Amino acid sequence: MRPRILQTMGPARPACWRVLALIAACAFAAASGFAQVPETPAGGAAATTDAAPAPPALDTLARTRKHVQEYFDQFSNLTCKETVTQLVLNGSGRTLYRENSAYDYQFETSDQNGAWKFTETRASRNTAFRDPARTLLVTSGFASLLLVAHPMYEASYTFESDGSETIGGISYQRIRFMPIAGTPSPATLRLRGKNYPLPLSGTLWIDPQSGGIVKLEAKVESGLTDIGLAGMRSEVYFAQHQFKGLQHAVWVPESATIDVQTPRQHWRNLHRFTDYKRFDVDVHEEIGKEQ
Repeated sequence: MRPRILQTMGPARPACWRVLALIAACAFAAASGFAQVPETPAGGAAATTDAAPAPPALDTLARTRKHVQEYFDQFSNLTCKETVTQLVLNGSGRTLYRENSAYDYQFETSDQNGAWKFTETRASRNTAFRDPARTLLVTSGFASLLLVAHPMYEASYTFESDGSETIGGISYQRIRFMPIAGTPSPATLRLRGKNYPLPLSGTLWIDPQSGGIVKLEAKVESGLTDIGLAGMRSEVYFAQHQFKGLQHAVWVPESATIDVQTPRQHWRNLHRFTDYKRFDVDVHEEIGKEQ
């Protein structure tokens, strides 16, 4: 079962996108997801770019790969509260329509006979009023965007140092990633029964000490105009969370924004994640049961 990442919902023949592997992007249905973020970092602190570029950060990237692998191997069985704002925008970026929803969100990964399974579920806490005449973007699966830095996709991207950036008074290493033609992509668009690998490029903002990814930006600027995707941009912010029983804090998604455009439509979804908890088998079995 592949987690859904994005899809459009509308009155007439909605388009549906799905990500293969375990990553996704924007307004479609995907196998794992991408994430996005608000236009300012968590806490509202402004970001400033340092003038002098940093040298290649191979050691930092190696720590990041180890960090991402451990995250999916050990720390992915989580629940949290999620709020979602779905926007339809006009050509000038002004809001034409808005819906607000709230969910109990859960995701987990497991290795079953060598096959890595990623599962996410949402239970509605506050269902928004839905205008049946509107086509909306449905986004999910943001945590799996981290797969761009997972060892299993090491051969799918080139990485280069892009200097450092100060966010909230803390300096982070910035590393750009670019897709390599002909290699597997963690994000795939599924439209009318056909899969289209998404040529994701973007930037990672990394804590040089732990290797944790503080911010991830991914975009698709070209290559899929023939199927109507004019552009996609997603940002995800991560924050450290201390879970009971764990010695070290874990970086988890805190907020995400995904912006998707076609020649006729412009969507933007805003997500915020709070009240994280880890669950074991006993807790998992209780999720969704009435108290």
